Amino acid sequence: MADTAIDQVNHSYDEANQTQKNVFDLESFVGDLTVEEDACSEDISLEGLQQELEECKDDGVVANILSKGVKLREYTKGVENNLRQVELDSIQEYITESDNLVSLHEQIRDCDNILSQMETLLSGFQAEIGSISADIKVLQEKSMDMGLKLKNRKVAESKLAKFVEEIIVPPRMIDIIVDEEVNDEYLRTLEILSKKLVVVEVDPMIKNSKALKDVQPELEKLRQKAVSKVFDFIVQKLHALRKPKTNIQILQQSVLLKYKYVISFLKDHSKEVYLEVRTAYIDTMNKVLSAHFRAYIQALEKLQLDIATSSDLIGVEARSSGLFLRGREPLKNRSAVFALGDRIKILKEVDEPALIPHIAEASSIKYPYEVLFRSLHKLLMDTASSEYNFCDEFFGEQSMFYEIFAGPFAVIDEYFNSILPNSYDAIGLMLMILIIHQHQLIMSRRRIPCLDSYLDKVNIALWPRFKMVFDMHLSSLRNANVKTLWEDDVHPHYVMRRYVEFTASLIHLNVEYGDGQLDLNLERLRMAIDDLLIKLAKAFTKAKSQTVFLINNYDMTISVLKEAGPEGGKILVHFEDLLKSNTALFVEELLAEHFSSLIKFVKTRGSEDLSSNSDRPITVAEVEPLVKDFASRWKAAIELMHKDVITSFSNFLCGMEILRAALTQLLLYYTRLTDCIKRIVGGSALNKDLVSISSIMYEIRKYSRTF
Repeated sequence: MADTAIDQVNHSYDEANQTQKNVFDLESFVGDLTVEEDACSEDISLEGLQQELEECKDDGVVANILSKGVKLREYTKGVENNLRQVELDSIQEYITESDNLVSLHEQIRDCDNILSQMETLLSGFQAEIGSISADIKVLQEKSMDMGLKLKNRKVAESKLAKFVEEIIVPPRMIDIIVDEEVNDEYLRTLEILSKKLVVVEVDPMIKNSKALKDVQPELEKLRQKAVSKVFDFIVQKLHALRKPKTNIQILQQSVLLKYKYVISFLKDHSKEVYLEVRTAYIDTMNKVLSAHFRAYIQALEKLQLDIATSSDLIGVEARSSGLFLRGREPLKNRSAVFALGDRIKILKEVDEPALIPHIAEASSIKYPYEVLFRSLHKLLMDTASSEYNFCDEFFGEQSMFYEIFAGPFAVIDEYFNSILPNSYDAIGLMLMILIIHQHQLIMSRRRIPCLDSYLDKVNIALWPRFKMVFDMHLSSLRNANVKTLWEDDVHPHYVMRRYVEFTASLIHLNVEYGDGQLDLNLERLRMAIDDLLIKLAKAFTKAKSQTVFLINNYDMTISVLKEAGPEGGKILVHFEDLLKSNTALFVEELLAEHFSSLIKFVKTRGSEDLSSNSDRPITVAEVEPLVKDFASRWKAAIELMHKDVITSFSNFLCGMEILRAALTQLLLYYTRLTDCIKRIVGGSALNKDLVSISSIMYEIRKYSRTF
């Protein structure tokens, strides 16, 4: 309440002062200009009055005074009266609020006393707090010192606990190592023992401690006992591998790999015993796998189907008998020696499981050698991959594989080296080369390099043998006895069939492998068969028979090459060109048999320019015999040509194509003859004997419809 009174008094004073200020400012601004009695005084100058009024015309008070016409003195008196009234009102209000002001003063004095007491109290508190702060600082220093000691004690305790844990030998561990069987718990205990043995060797604190002298003998005894026990255990497991009909891979994966830590323990703490185990495993697996592969090879030999011998060459004479038709060669077990046939299926079965000999033997099935070769090497790949991974995981040594497989490699090499020198099956050899190539890709995808050198060695052995057998075929063609090979038969020769089947097979097999050297060898073989075929053709006395013989062989060659696939390439184009040229030659020979006079005339006289002054012009008498002869027997001649073609060519479609070509050529010759007659003087007299072109076309279409 006192505060309110003080505020009111102050407010009144402020208003009064503000009013006085305003009045003072106004008077100072306008001066005494409104005083009438001084208006004419010489001391007052009115100069500049008009300018000041212009400047003050925007002031609200001045503008109000000027607008009302009020005199300044009167206005000043009014303002003074107002101020006096405000002052009186203010004094009256102050008197009214005097009691409140007295009360406010007393309250302020009481507050000063209270604040003084509080100041004294707080000063005491400040002194006490200063003392407490000093005590806290001392306690903080003591706490830091105790924390450091505690930390050091914990570190010491940790190291001591670790030292005790690493050096102490618990009774339970001794019982397990000495008395328990080798099992999962034994392996865990073995790991603990291994860590203790390692620590006492590498940790300098333990190594230099006095406690080690008491513990080390016990650890050594445990090490020796553990080594002896796990050695006997592993050797026992290795002996299980030698038992007949044991699935080695299952035993390795389900039994031995569970105890692979035993090998790590021996490797770290008893190198000599580890080497003994390693040697024992290598010796065991070497003998076991060698025996398995030897038994498997012996079983495969019973399934082998002999395809070719040294006499089964392209250019060797076929000893025909009543069992074989003319123009066909004898085959071994009805399997073509030179044709690929279904044997190519083996390339789609490269990664199929190996043959199970006793099942195949029970079904009395025989297989070409490449099937057995694939099966043997598939078994080798799977066994080698498994053994390589096992050696890496169990022993941590990939190099062990080559020591283990030295025996199996020797067994397979012995078998392979006995078979390869007696192999004269070029198709089979090429298939084996492709099988090895596929097996190399499979091993590469498996990321297992253990068979790289072996497969390379086999591949290197196969190529020279293939080249040798191929050269035998090539030599058989170059050195062939034409007299013994020749037969009085214009149908395809069996040597040519051998050649084309052999070539088509190798071309088809080489598409994927892409060996450029083989392409060159096939070109050499093609040149040899060309020479031999020409020699055989020349053995015929008639030129027409020679041509027919060549056409039949070329046509058969093209058909076989196209059936084999679209990979004939240059060889196919070569024989197509030969067929085309010999077909044209045969057409001329065939037409010459029946229309020699007509053809001779057209070729010699038909192209002469009759408008020129020729020494010997063509006359009607010269042409008339040709026209009448053709008209009298052209249909019969065409029929004879048809029969001749039917009997001459083995391929009906090829024969009919040749007949159509011959008839077309005949039509061209006859057309040229009729054109020549039209230009002869008096040639129109022969029109009645001319055969119409439409009639000849009709006959050509009639024979064309037969195929």
